[in-house]
This record gives sequence, structure tokens and C-alpha cells, in this order.
Amino acid sequence: MRAVRLTWAAGLSTAAAEDSRHPGRRGGEARRYGSSRRRLPEMDSEALKKYSALHPKPPGLTLQYGTAGFRTKAEQLDHVMFRMGLLAVLRSKAVVSTIGVMVTASHNPEEDNGVKLVDPLGEMLHPSWEEYATQLANAEEEELQKIIIDICQKAAVNQHKDALVFIGRDTRPSSEKLSQSVIDGISVLGGQYHDYGLVTTPQLHYMVCCQNTQGQYGKAMLEGYYEKLSKAFTELIKQSPSAGESQRHLKIDCANGIGALKLSEMEPYFPKEVIIHLFNDGTKEKLNHLCGADFVKVHQKPPRGLDMKPNERCCSFDGDADRIVYYYKDATGHFHLIDGDKIATLISIFLKELLAKVGETLHMAVVQTAYANGSSTRYLEETLKVPVHCVKTGVKHLHHKAQEFDVGVYFEANGHGTVLFSKAAETKIRQLAKEGKDDEKREAAKVLENMIDLINQTVGDAISDMLVIEAILALKGLTVQQWDAIYADLPNRLLKVQVADRRVIVTTDAERCVVTPPGLQEKIDALVKKYKLSRAFVRPSGTEDVVRIYAEADTQENTDALAHEVSLAVYHLAGGKGAPPQPI
Repeated sequence: MRAVRLTWAAGLSTAAAEDSRHPGRRGGEARRYGSSRRRLPEMDSEALKKYSALHPKPPGLTLQYGTAGFRTKAEQLDHVMFRMGLLAVLRSKAVVSTIGVMVTASHNPEEDNGVKLVDPLGEMLHPSWEEYATQLANAEEEELQKIIIDICQKAAVNQHKDALVFIGRDTRPSSEKLSQSVIDGISVLGGQYHDYGLVTTPQLHYMVCCQNTQGQYGKAMLEGYYEKLSKAFTELIKQSPSAGESQRHLKIDCANGIGALKLSEMEPYFPKEVIIHLFNDGTKEKLNHLCGADFVKVHQKPPRGLDMKPNERCCSFDGDADRIVYYYKDATGHFHLIDGDKIATLISIFLKELLAKVGETLHMAVVQTAYANGSSTRYLEETLKVPVHCVKTGVKHLHHKAQEFDVGVYFEANGHGTVLFSKAAETKIRQLAKEGKDDEKREAAKVLENMIDLINQTVGDAISDMLVIEAILALKGLTVQQWDAIYADLPNRLLKVQVADRRVIVTTDAERCVVTPPGLQEKIDALVKKYKLSRAFVRPSGTEDVVRIYAEADTQENTDALAHEVSLAVYHLAGGKGAPPQPI
């Protein structure tokens, strides 16, 4: 396993700058240039200029920090990485906590890359700092120092505080060099860094949370992550009706990404009843190419490189292992996808039963986006009697809403999600598991306690979610087919229409209703009335001039007809480009 080094980096020498262009030559010795104790306005601006010039901004390039951080072609990101190193130090000083920087482009093609900052409790970067990130990334060289000073003033950054940044990266060919650029940025402002090297995105989120809770959440090292999850999983599996009898096999498509590496490291920690078979492990094919959770979800077919036999349980991770979807083929060869909606439903059923046994008044809710299948929402609300809340697309919106409940379950349909337990709920559950007088209540509380330890509450985590699902299926004695049969998904269709300017589309009601252009929502409403069990909504893409269309109805034929008619309405009323959309 790769050794992790804590490196003091109070600045850059010429040799360090040279190393930044040749990451293989990097040493671990301390390097100094200037002093981390000085206030930024007094900082040697020549040093900033000099090392910023080693990471020049391509002329005319403008990027926006969003839910996915920054993401584009890898060769355009060197300056962004350097500047996010600078920003991570400022954020660390501002909140007097360790901050994470993850170099990844998740499910994007291998030639892309990206960067996300991780806040103190493992959550996504605070929205006000997303703005600073965008300003810093787009600044011209001569404006850089001024913008850093502005950020320090606006965010009340105390330059006398120490800064510590945790860095992780995925397996892309460009990631090592780009993470070195992050280190250069940290170094210029006198920060310390801890380079974890190759880790999944959720693992870095986990480490940051562990560090800032002084180990209460766990140990800030990979072994600590593996031990915590495997211990909880083993305890849960022991309770299953078939414990020790039959081996449970699971085929995992790792998208040729970091998940394969980390699952291989974790395999010795798994109980012998569980055998995982890794496919698309990165040894032969390109990252995310015709495989991975996003490919399977969008194309509704198995990934390349995974041989499926009838009724075998399979799942796919995405490139940085923060999304997961399950699937199987039935005896007739028909492909069945089990996406984030069905994962959220399975977890909700299980937790609701346990909460009822515990008998405490703990409020559980499920958070979805408009993309959630209508059948899942109906099942949760009408059959399971669990409140469902709809929020805007983007994990940060789901996470924020889930924090409002004792137990908040959230999953996007794409398979990104987790469960959050409030501090009060966790304390109550752990207390009951330890001291509960009633045997049934105490046992239920123990299962809940192990679930709390198994779930990565900082962010959606494919490894953690996979173990949660496997534990629930074992404890409930469910096959993948029985899980799939809890409710039937409504047929749905995703389309996109190219427009001259996506900003003409303005939405409200968690993106389910169009405000502008005038007449478009009325047109959608009229089209929806033509079909049974139907709904449709449109929203602008966050990254390109396209409008995304979602439709569902009672049959696939009706769904496709509705989606096409809505796409035509968007084309005509929202400034469509190119040829009009053709029927599906």
C-alpha cells in the first residue's frame, strides 16, 4: 500500500518549481520561500508572479466552479490546479481546519480532468467560496495578487493561522502532474500538505472529516477507512439468516478507475462469505470507456468487459467511485437497471423497520430531484409513508436538505447518494445499543449503530453504498430480482436540445416548472395531459448551451412521443439551433 507522507511546504525553491514540471523527481524534503507567518499583502509578490508564470492561464479560457468543481480537458487545467492550491490554503486559514483538494473528473472521459475542494466535515465547498474559486481561476496573471487580497478581506482570512491541505487524485494519466500543481499553490502561501496519492473521492472526503473531528469520525488513513467499514459490515452480515452458509458473489464493474485499486486493497478485510469479482480494473482499457455507472445508467445496458449470466447480481462504479448502480439480466436475457431511486427505496424500507423497532420518535425523510422516477416517489409516499422532498439537481442541494432530518436518505437517480444521521439521532441510537433494557430494541439499535458506521455520511461513496446494499439484501434474505420487484419503474426518456443561449430557460419549483420563455410551461402542461401517468420537465444544462428534457409515461411509446413533443416545443420557443429534433 502506498505510503502517505506529511510534508512541510512553506514555499517553493527553484528546484521545487522544476519538480512541479517533472513530478517523478519530487522529493519529500522541506522547502522554503518567504514565510507562512507573513500577512499576504506583505508577501513577496515576485514569488507569486514567478511560480504563477510556471502555471500560465490559457488566453481567453473562462471556467465556472459548480457542483462538480472545475472540469474540462486536462491540458487546460494546470493554472486552475495551482490556484486551487492557493485557495485551499486561504480556506484552511479562514475556517481554521484541514481542507481537501481532489483531482478528478469522475465519470468524464479519460482525457478530461477536474478539481473539487472539500470542506471541514467532508462536505462540498461552501457556495460563497465557489465564487472565489471562479474569480481566482479566471484571473489574469497581473490580477492574481489583488484577488487573493480581496478574498482575504471579504472572508476575514487570518494569515497568522496555519493551513493544512489533504490532496488526493484519481488514476487519470494527467492526475499526478496536476496534483503537483496543487502542491505548488499550497507551497507559495506557506501551507502544509498531506498527499494521499491515489484515493477515491469519497475516501478523501472521509479523511478530511476524520482529521477535523479529531478522530471521532475515524482514523484519517486508508487502513482506518477499511477497518471501520469492514468491521461494521462483518457485524451486520453475522446477523443474516444464511450467515456462514452460502457465499455471496458480486460482480463489480470498476469503470477502469480508482475503485478497482481500492477494492483490491480492501478485499482482505471482507468476511469470507462475500466474494467480489472485479471487472474493468484499469489494466487493459481506458477509464469510463463504454463502462461505469454513468454509461450503464444512460444507455440502460451492461458495460463492456463484464460477462453477465442470468440473474447474477452486478454493479458499476463510476471513475472516482462516488456513484453506484446495480443491474441483472433475467432468464430471457432482458436487462434490468436498479438505479439510485431503487437504492434509496431499499435503504428506506430497512431503516424504517429498524426505527419502528427502536421505538424512538426519530423523523426520517427521503430527498430526491425532479429526475427521480415517479413510481419511486409514489411508493415512498403512499406505501412506505415516508415524506419525500424534491430539490434542485446537484448533490449539494440534496445533502443540505437531508441535514434537516434525524435520518435523511438522499440519492440522485444516477446512483450518487448516502444517508445522514443527525448528531442527536446518532447519540440516541448508540446509547440504546449500549444500555437498552428491552432486548428487541437494543438489537435493532445495534444494527442501526453498525449502519451508521458503515455509511460514509460525508458524501456518496460507491464502496460504502455497495456494502450497505449487500448487508441489507443479506439481512432481509432478498434476491436482486425481489429487490427490483418492490415497484415497477415508469418508462422514461432523457433528451437534449441545442439552443443559442441556455440562459433563456429559467425554472422554479426545484426545476420542475419553467418561468421563461413565456408559453413554454403551458405547452408542456398541455402535452403532459395527453398521456397517462405522465410528467415532463426541462432545465438548462449547467455546462453547455443545451436544454435537458425528461419525460415519463405509462408506456415507452408514449414516453418517447411526449419527450419528442416537448423537445420540439423547446426548440421553437427557446431558440433551438440546427435541425429540429427528430422522432425517437
